[in-house]
Amino acid sequence: MSIEVKNLIKSFGDKTVINDVSFKVNNGETLAIVGFSGSGKSTVLKLICGLINPDSGEIITSEGDIAMVFQYSALFDSLNIADNIAFALHERRDLRNKYTEDEIKKIVTEKLALVGLKGIEQMYPSELSGGMQKRVSFARAIVTEPNTILYDEPTAGLDPISSTLIEDYIVRLKYETQAASIVVTHQMSTIRRTADRVIMLYDGKIVFEGTPDDMLRQDNDYTKQFVTASLEGPMKMMA
Repeated sequence: MSIEVKNLIKSFGDKTVINDVSFKVNNGETLAIVGFSGSGKSTVLKLICGLINPDSGEIITSEGDIAMVFQYSALFDSLNIADNIAFALHERRDLRNKYTEDEIKKIVTEKLALVGLKGIEQMYPSELSGGMQKRVSFARAIVTEPNTILYDEPTAGLDPISSTLIEDYIVRLKYETQAASIVVTHQMSTIRRTADRVIMLYDGKIVFEGTPDDMLRQDNDYTKQFVTASLEGPMKMMA
């Protein structure tokens, strides 16, 4: 087991965003967290990777790195691709003296090849398409050999073909790294193509847990409303 979340609660002011949420993700498994905007999906990722602290509850992770792939890549515009990917290897205290520069160059080349990009080390983010930037962010995430990978809306802002490519790489990285992966998304294609299991959040609580096929069967009112994108159902959108 790589991630276990127990009775997690998080509030901002008088609004409880995460309300007694519990789940597990095993090594080599991908969990999709879905729900309408504002349901608390991204907050769960921030809690797991330590960007924010829970009010109560417990997050248990296996020893090793937790990598975060941000919604819009979050690459450093002033650094070339090689330096973006190698950033953690150069800057983290526990890693900065672990590799020689030649070893770092080799690692960068290997990670770029793993996401289908070769020979772009000296280019800058502004010279790449959105889909290529996203793949570079994947390479940066896995440079420390993480045992947990968190993806926040990985296909946001991408065209359908680029989205399919990104989904394929999420699956590939799961098998290559055997990491426990969590994908926050609202895209049905991403759910179908990448997830082994799905949890749906609404009003800070889990209202569905099962496989993508279970979700597509629309056996409860929550999954039916989400899959059909209906305004009618138990989930109400904030105006």
